[in-house]
Amino acid sequence: MPAGTDARMAELGIGLPEIFPPVGNYLGCKRVGDLLYVGGHGPTGGSEGIITGKVGGEVSLERGREAARLTTLACLATVKAELGSLDHVRQVVKVFGMVNVAPGFNQTPRVLDGCSDTLVEIFGDAGRHTRSAVGTAELPFDISVEIEMVLEVGGIA
Repeated sequence: MPAGTDARMAELGIGLPEIFPPVGNYLGCKRVGDLLYVGGHGPTGGSEGIITGKVGGEVSLERGREAARLTTLACLATVKAELGSLDHVRQVVKVFGMVNVAPGFNQTPRVLDGCSDTLVEIFGDAGRHTRSAVGTAELPFDISVEIEMVLEVGGIA
């Protein structure tokens, strides 16, 4: 388990946004044994609010990567609220990322690198994960990126 993840984030100057509550009858995350399933989150918490629009259209690739980073931090805010500390994350197992794309845009893996790079920055090798990067015609509320993840957790009752 990575030691001092919360402290590492403070050293890196990475803060977590306020939690954006689910907009339907579902949970932000659910623990099953040592796995924590984090439901779909969007790019909230940036200085300009929620990032919306189609990547490869009105949203640039770089802005899409930023949306993926913000979405990752939104997921981690939910994780921290559930576990009390990110120090309980043993490893990131799986990331499933969806990108709201303009017709013809096929660089979804490069967009989702914004998520993967953030997880490795925060958790080191424990942040390396399997991943799917899917382009889609629409996402809820026209958000640019939606991410789900599965984490192995420990050290909590």
